[in-house]
Amino acid sequence: MKHLLGTLALIAAGAATSCLVAFHFSVDREVKSAVAKRDAMEWLRTDFQLSDAQFAKIKQLHDSYSVLCEKHCLDIMDAARARDELKMASADASAIAAANKRVEELRQVCEAAITSHVRQCAAEMPEQAGQRYLALVLPKIADFDHQAAPDLQLTGQHGHR
Repeated sequence: MKHLLGTLALIAAGAATSCLVAFHFSVDREVKSAVAKRDAMEWLRTDFQLSDAQFAKIKQLHDSYSVLCEKHCLDIMDAARARDELKMASADASAIAAANKRVEELRQVCEAAITSHVRQCAAEMPEQAGQRYLALVLPKIADFDHQAAPDLQLTGQHGHR
């Protein structure tokens, strides 16, 4: 369950703005109910009008991806911690630059994996829903802070701080 919650926040982060708009302007009670419950998967199912089969496939993708997502975030946190320790120890500039480069490389790997995952999910949706999903989620990927694997809170954050 912990990994499921983490993975689903990926969608929550990308959809926080959409959820707020849907809550205030949508007449769809199911979408409003999902947002009120802070249930990203239910929001995904209702707002993108997924069939049971589509929803099951996307849930499976999220469950599988959550392990990799958590590993990426942990790797980034470890590298950032090592970099920060170098800074606090007043290490030479080249060591700090190398540590910064490592953090950025790990972020890029993570963001590429998230992008691929989001595209896989969109491919399971009806075409127009998938395009709308990509338009909502893809721009949010670079904003993740990579401090921990995402959670299910519909707060617009990657589930940490």
